Amino acid sequence: KGDLIGARSAYERALNATEDPAVLNKVKNKIEALNIDILFSPIIDDCSVIYVVKPKDTLINIAHRFHTTVPLIKRANGLKGDIIHPKQNLKVNTCKFSIAVDKSQNLLFLKRNDTIIKTYLVSTGKNNSTPVGKFKVVNKLKNPVWFKAGAVVPPNSPDNVLGARWIGLDTKGYGIHGNRDENEIGKQVTQGCIRMKNKDVEELYDIIPIGTEVIIVD
Repeated sequence: KGDLIGARSAYERALNATEDPAVLNKVKNKIEALNIDILFSPIIDDCSVIYVVKPKDTLINIAHRFHTTVPLIKRANGLKGDIIHPKQNLKVNTCKFSIAVDKSQNLLFLKRNDTIIKTYLVSTGKNNSTPVGKFKVVNKLKNPVWFKAGAVVPPNSPDNVLGARWIGLDTKGYGIHGNRDENEIGKQVTQGCIRMKNKDVEELYDIIPIGTEVIIVD
């Protein structure tokens, strides 16, 4: 109880001890939930370190130094604001994140050091319009405005298809974003972007830094 790393290890052993598909799926979901709980907690694992804050440090420059994000540092350390103090101990992620998207299954895989730590159900493009290949995250926006042909749709509009977050890729007009109708998640219905549940894209947004590699396959 309270030992998240120990619980994850126990579930990993259980995963290797069964071939029942229903049990495998249930155990996999437990492991992935624990992965995120550990990531967003002060627990130090093999992908994190304790960083001692130095004078003139800010969360932004610490995040840049470790190629991580300010929101991830804040979540992991229970910080409510951006103020930090010299000699303060902060958990900081040190491992590289990447993303893989499988269009045939409408699944997005978050990887850390090439190991899948979380699987998300997504929507992809109708008529095979989501591009395939290797891309990078080039920008991130909270509550994005949607610029559609002949109109500007504000973030709070029910007509805004981008939802709560935008994660832009280095191919013009394409990205990963939230949604306005969760009933469409898991289907090939978009104009080519990758659409997620808002709570999922908010989680992903906080974890991945600019420059994260995104591989999309058929």
